[in-house]
Amino acid sequence: MLAAGWMNGVASVRPVPAGSAAALLDTLTVKRPAAQDNYDRSAFGQAWLDVDRNGCDTRNDILRRDLTGAEFTKESGCRVAAGTLREPYTGRQITFSRGAGSSKAVQIDHVVALGDAWQKGAQQLTAGQREDLANDPLNLIAVDGPANQDKSASDAATWLPPNKAFRCHYVARQISVKAAYLLWVAPAEKDAMKRVLASCPGQQTIVAAAQ
Repeated sequence: MLAAGWMNGVASVRPVPAGSAAALLDTLTVKRPAAQDNYDRSAFGQAWLDVDRNGCDTRNDILRRDLTGAEFTKESGCRVAAGTLREPYTGRQITFSRGAGSSKAVQIDHVVALGDAWQKGAQQLTAGQREDLANDPLNLIAVDGPANQDKSASDAATWLPPNKAFRCHYVARQISVKAAYLLWVAPAEKDAMKRVLASCPGQQTIVAAAQ
């Protein structure tokens, strides 16, 4: 029985091993994805829970973590109203402003998409473990809305960030999440990850949830 790894109130199935991302990739199971026709977002629990019990939902926790100069609404110390994002997927700087039409410019991405996770092992997790995966800061980053929509549920074989400078970290983060939740990789996905990591052989796994 693997011990759970606790990160910001979230219990992963196991801690992320520190060390080489490429070496960790070689420990992941490789097999074809399961069918996705039975995927339902509700299998991962309610979106944006307050998993660390700090009084703020996960979306606002990640906005506060990733935005520079985050400002909050007058009625709440949790709801992020504005800030600046050095956006990782495109490399651009984005100004976030909460509003009915403007909030979608910055979205919170599951680095390992939940649809991809469902096809590669998450069906075997407990409901609680899937809920943790969906709210784990290790698997969440604030990103450009259109880039997030373009990515959708893709894995590394079919989508990588346009910002090439971020690809090594992105792939290492996906590997770290998959290791933490005992998810597997498809053959083409592993090949794509290895190609990315070949350009940064010193890339380490992403261990801290705050990263």
